[in-house]
Amino acid sequence: MAGRVWKFGDNIDTDVLAPGLYMKSPLSELARHCLEAVEPRFAAEVQPGDIVVGGRNFGMGSSREQAVMALRELGVGAVIAPSFAGIFYRNALNLGLLALVCPRAAEIPAAAMLTVEAESATLHDTHTGVAYACEALPGHLLQMIEDGGLLPHLEKKMKADKRKEAQA
Repeated sequence: MAGRVWKFGDNIDTDVLAPGLYMKSPLSELARHCLEAVEPRFAAEVQPGDIVVGGRNFGMGSSREQAVMALRELGVGAVIAPSFAGIFYRNALNLGLLALVCPRAAEIPAAAMLTVEAESATLHDTHTGVAYACEALPGHLLQMIEDGGLLPHLEKKMKADKRKEAQA
């Protein structure tokens, strides 16, 4: 995957990602307000496949899944940060959004064009050639993300298991 970098600082919380004022709105409306408190242009200008690069403790705050859902609704391809709030990280993986821990995330420039190689957990700046190593995700989590998240992944596995039983 490849996309433009949208860069954010430390401690971006779930209320900035999914503002409480819009929590009862349809997801499309909630997503239109994603990150507007720190970057008003984000929701209107982010393109499918773009990459959010955050600072330390990205996704802190409440456990709202809508924070990840808003990013997915906008087409964000991956979230990269030196550290994530635990519940945000788990929600990202469970909802099929690639989240990679990258100790050097602060070095990635805003608006850079990155390619993300999930299997090798490597980012490449397409203009400068600089590579950034991230913490690798286990294969089963990469497959879950590729399948669209935990529920689609489990549905796929259950269908495969039923086919095997029917063939036996």
